[in-house]
Amino acid sequence: MSRRVPRSPRARRTRGPLALALGAALAAPLALAAPAPAAPATAAYTVTPVRFTVRAGDRTCAVDADLYRPAGVDRVRPAPAVLATNGFGGSKSDGQTAAIGKAFAQRGYVSLVYSGLGFGKSGCLVSLDDPDIDGAAASRLIDFLAGRRAADDGTTADFVTLDAAGDPRVGMIGGSYGGAVQLATAAVDRRVDALVPMITWHDLAYSLNPNNAVGAGDVPGVFKWQWTNGFYLIGEGQPLLSPALDPSRVNSLTCLHFVTRACETIRTLNSGRFPAGRTADLLDYARGVSPVSYLNRVKAPTLLIQGQADTLFNLNEATATYKTLKAQGRPAKMIWQSAGHSGGVTDPAAGELDLGQGNLETSYTGRRILAWFDRYLHRRTATDTGPDFAYYRDWIDDPWRTYATADRLPALSRTFYLSGDGTLAGRRAEVARGSRAYTNWLIPTSHSESSLAGITGLPDPAPYDTKGTHLAWTSAPLERPLDVVGAPRATLKVVSPAAERTQRSGDAADKLVLFAKLYDIAPDGTRTLVHRLVAPVRVPDVTRSFTVTLPGIVHRYEQGHRLRFVIAAADGAYAGNRGVKPVTVVSEPGDTGVVELPVAGG
Repeated sequence: MSRRVPRSPRARRTRGPLALALGAALAAPLALAAPAPAAPATAAYTVTPVRFTVRAGDRTCAVDADLYRPAGVDRVRPAPAVLATNGFGGSKSDGQTAAIGKAFAQRGYVSLVYSGLGFGKSGCLVSLDDPDIDGAAASRLIDFLAGRRAADDGTTADFVTLDAAGDPRVGMIGGSYGGAVQLATAAVDRRVDALVPMITWHDLAYSLNPNNAVGAGDVPGVFKWQWTNGFYLIGEGQPLLSPALDPSRVNSLTCLHFVTRACETIRTLNSGRFPAGRTADLLDYARGVSPVSYLNRVKAPTLLIQGQADTLFNLNEATATYKTLKAQGRPAKMIWQSAGHSGGVTDPAAGELDLGQGNLETSYTGRRILAWFDRYLHRRTATDTGPDFAYYRDWIDDPWRTYATADRLPALSRTFYLSGDGTLAGRRAEVARGSRAYTNWLIPTSHSESSLAGITGLPDPAPYDTKGTHLAWTSAPLERPLDVVGAPRATLKVVSPAAERTQRSGDAADKLVLFAKLYDIAPDGTRTLVHRLVAPVRVPDVTRSFTVTLPGIVHRYEQGHRLRFVIAAADGAYAGNRGVKPVTVVSEPGDTGVVELPVAGG
């Protein structure tokens, strides 16, 4: 029988930092047998600083690492290994990254924790987890764990379990920048046995310049300028913040610390211009260093953990990776925890996974991670690794039921219709004929979030939309609770003569931009934009209908609440329209927009 541990009160939704590693995987218990850890959580270990000189792409790089060796582990009694690195802007020594080494060493795993290329005291440029650079560097560290090479000072690791000569039993874990590098490493090195990527990306072109229009093809998205420029400044600031800077970490005066193509991509996005050939080339670069381009080479069993409170890497990213791996027949499972880049990571509620506190055994996500490594690193085939899909529900106060599970994501099963009178109708026959219009201003007129509020300490105003610059459709009060789990979808047709004229200019920046979102309206009128998530769209062709996939959510719309679907002309966290482009939406019963929701239980 499963051991159940009462959950603490609901997590506070605080903003998270940019330099995000493993953080807090929110975890209330579920019916999942907790595997016995490989060693007691208080087991002794030693830490040895080690340094490696590795070849990564066309450069030779220094890698700074710490080797955690559990007491009693030696050549006669070897142990599996865990390899991890930092989130963006961090290092092997930051609290979250070092906590990984400690947590798994205490449980009997050899841990090698290192500063990623371009961070801490490691050399070379920031290359965005490129498999041919960052993945190659990590592969050289796997050579060390295999006993095939020594550290620069002669330190060796002949105490790691081997599957064959030169093939160590090794898993990887980490979050954000330390998440994507796992997939990059597994794509170039088949020796990786298990992955646990957390709150990371599938496609950087989508993450930084999202277009939520289905089938948009090469049409670029809408620049997520706050998040992107925040990371860019952290990266470029590394040479100024690190003493005794390794010369290999300096590129040029116009691109200090990143590889050149990364800087070119950022400059193009900030320019607000998307000339066809140049833009396609740069977006190809962003995709080329992302899992979307190389998942076909990833064979390692993968436990994906993504945060619901995440406007940087939303749930759709992990879903895309999960579906791709499953379609390829790879062992893959997915958990949607609560904490992400937008909240809950630096201030996790009691009862949630916090590696600094070492509570792996007493949190749902922690036990799932232990089970994953138990199955694939210790090869204990009887270990239950849990359901294919699990998701945290913040409206549940019963400590036994906080996480729900399923063998697949819910299908789109509830449809609403955009009526000409501004109602979100439950049946097509209820749609009234009519047209409604808005126009954009040349300044942002809607607010979803201040992406960097968590690191600036500044307050983040509640979301709002300025009158005349958006359209809203509101449902009748719900007769019963509605649990939405997954990515809502909307199909729209808009009329915009101004956008129709400019979309043929040859510069995609002249195409119409709009933002789709879904509010929860309480009986007292309080509006909630779930986790402040919006769907930016650069409409491929305003003369045709288009479908928008909104970011995934897990949210209960309570009885008596109403749903409000909004399309807005702007959002302060993103770039907007170039020029003024009025928009009209026409509705009639036989031809109107629809909003479809994935409802748990159908």
